[in-house]
Amino acid sequence: MTASSATASTTAAAARTRTGGPEEDGPKILEHVMGWTFVVVLAMLVTQLGWM
Repeated sequence: MTASSATASTTAAAARTRTGGPEEDGPKILEHVMGWTFVVVLAMLVTQLGWM
């Protein structure tokens, strides 16, 4: 295996295994709203079940 083919295969593998983490462009406000909604619903569930 040559250096150029190793680099090409590494680049291809990196492109394939991208998980769409924090670098992904998207509606950040929607992510924050959904996160806080989850927190509120979880807090309501805990309160209703008497766990706190």
